[in-house]
Amino acid sequence: QVQLVESGGGLVQAGGSLRLSCAASGSIFSINAMGWYRQAPGKQRELVALITSGGNTNYADSVKGRFTISRDNAKNTVYLQMNSLKPEDTAVYFCNADVTYYSGSNYRNLRSWGQGTQVTVSS
Repeated sequence: QVQLVESGGGLVQAGGSLRLSCAASGSIFSINAMGWYRQAPGKQRELVALITSGGNTNYADSVKGRFTISRDNAKNTVYLQMNSLKPEDTAVYFCNADVTYYSGSNYRNLRSWGQGTQVTVSS
């Protein structure tokens, strides 16, 4: 019904940059918020950045000043520009969206997750 597809992950050296993207598709009525989470081995999944439909943003303290989240509402896509990457940023990054979608004549709310994309930062 609702799909999130991430791209842009990969291997980068410390100090480098990556740009992640996540596109939502399906019978979408609206997306209230989209964000990025990450999970490193042995760590809990944590919120990296969030952007609401109104454009308000929130960042984890560990990425403030280095990462920037943005969205293209027309494309139902969210981006995460990651600069000055550190080895500590190595994790699987997951896209998440709070979605209202069509189901027959009804609207349903769903928190949808992408499959995750690996980001590896070498020292």
